[in-house]
Amino acid sequence: MVATVAAAWLLLWATACAKSEQDFYDFKAVNIRGKLVSLDKYRGSVSLVVNVASECGFTDQNYRALQQLQRDLGPYHFNVLAFPCNQFGQQEPDTNREIENFARRTYSVSFPMFSKIAVTGTGAHPAFKYLTQTSGKEPTWNFWKYLVDPDGKVVGAWDPTVPIQEIKPQITELMVKLILKKREEL
Repeated sequence: MVATVAAAWLLLWATACAKSEQDFYDFKAVNIRGKLVSLDKYRGSVSLVVNVASECGFTDQNYRALQQLQRDLGPYHFNVLAFPCNQFGQQEPDTNREIENFARRTYSVSFPMFSKIAVTGTGAHPAFKYLTQTSGKEPTWNFWKYLVDPDGKVVGAWDPTVPIQEIKPQITELMVKLILKKREEL
């Protein structure tokens, strides 16, 4: 009897722990237009989360590559999630409206963009705190990239010197697994 009760408590405890484990899609963020968005809407998709800046030496190559990635893979459960940040070199000084206008006008950006946030330090957005804690890699400049799987787990992180084309095979591999899983469920 005691063993049965202990086993039941252990099972309840394990279930509670499993449910309290957080992932990237458990967070909320304000989109570039000021609306609070649950990142859970991206659950089930592969996401590349990037801290962006409009006036950085990496801006042109990254925005072009990120938009191409969104265009190529977006229809297959993939999203670039862009978070403007002004912490590095003050290279994102504009308002959210100006940032959005710049990205859409200059690069025809179609991926989701969020309001300007801090990605490091005590004021860092909780979603970025999660990314840095689980990957062990904290942004030190603009255009850090975090690859998040469909379950919200971080599976890779890259600094701004790593080109999108170098990351694309890992993104594609995750997407193939996702597509195969969806087919099995049918």
